[in-house]
Amino acid sequence: MKQMRPLTITGGQLVTPEGLRPGAVRCVEGRIQAIGDVDLAEDDEVVDAAGKLVAPGLVDFGVFAIDKPAFHFGGITRAALMPDQNPVLDHPARVRFAAQSGKPDFWVHPLAAASRGLEGEQMAEIALMREAGAKGVATGRQWIGDSGAMLRLLRYAAMLDLVVVSHAEDGGLAGKAAATASEMATRLGLPSAPKEAEALAVARDIALAELADARLHLRQVTTREALALVRAAKARGVAVTAGVTPAHFMLSDLALMDFRTFARLSPPLREEADRQAVIEAIGDGTIDVVSSGHDPRGPEDKRLPFADAAPGMAGAETLLAMVLTLVRDGVIDMARAFDLVAANPARLLGVEAGALRQGWEADLAIVDPEKPWVVDSARMAAFAGNTPFDGQPVQGRVTALWKGGVAAGD
Repeated sequence: MKQMRPLTITGGQLVTPEGLRPGAVRCVEGRIQAIGDVDLAEDDEVVDAAGKLVAPGLVDFGVFAIDKPAFHFGGITRAALMPDQNPVLDHPARVRFAAQSGKPDFWVHPLAAASRGLEGEQMAEIALMREAGAKGVATGRQWIGDSGAMLRLLRYAAMLDLVVVSHAEDGGLAGKAAATASEMATRLGLPSAPKEAEALAVARDIALAELADARLHLRQVTTREALALVRAAKARGVAVTAGVTPAHFMLSDLALMDFRTFARLSPPLREEADRQAVIEAIGDGTIDVVSSGHDPRGPEDKRLPFADAAPGMAGAETLLAMVLTLVRDGVIDMARAFDLVAANPARLLGVEAGALRQGWEADLAIVDPEKPWVVDSARMAAFAGNTPFDGQPVQGRVTALWKGGVAAGD
């Protein structure tokens, strides 16, 4: 949908990479034309932000379903779609279809399957999928256990200048575990795996990425040991980035009490010390991206014994509110918050979005950071409300959203 009239948002606090500052944003033909002191034209559509935040639309890196009502509620204008679809995104035609699936008011950036059928063996036609619209390559929900296959993937992706998104969890150790090996897992009698499964996978993938001179994104890093490996690799110049979802900085494995399957996640929730390590890593810059991991699951997947329930959570609607808790707690400032959920994911995808910059896409949100609301799984916009934050009071809501200068949903 094309922007028909110039849009000017006035009276807001602009969220820029340098911090908050008062000003306006003017958008013409889907792009940001001016920021700060803006001259209004007679035919402009003028929106008064009334002192609220004027921010870039969120870029959600690594979702498992396209769920536009939930994304719009959460202020998300773009998402990187994981290849774990039915059928798997291991063919150019499927990638091309996925890339068109959300337009015009939501853009999907598919991540190509690293291997055929996501089986971790034969490499998929990555170059053809890049031509069809793939913005990266992903191993999906699984780790590629064959180090030779992973090295070949990293070298090929480096040649194509595509980021490789890895699920960093050693499959041989993790197996079919439903929880992290801990006192809680023992008390509940759940099949569990040592958290070292993550550190081993991270160490191997970083070593291979360094050897291949490739860009590696570890989609979720959730343990102190693995975060230390990422921190050290960055210090020596390895092109590695790390992500996490809000569940792993908001919740520990205490949330498994009463066998709550909404807290059945992959990777599983960790002990409190690791939760604190994730918060520290967000604060010191070790973690680059916070994504929703949006994976709505209905009763047929969640109303099962804990170990049999499917992992995943509906996270798009709660992403921003959870990240804003880190701002209120003094862990990060507002500019850093939007780096985590917008600028850095956009940079990984190579798209001109995720920040208020002249000439970039006019994907904009007005955010009331203090607006209170309560997460209610039964009333979510997502097509399933499997959130571990059900019933939690939160603050921060998007009150208006534009994609390419056009109101989302119009």
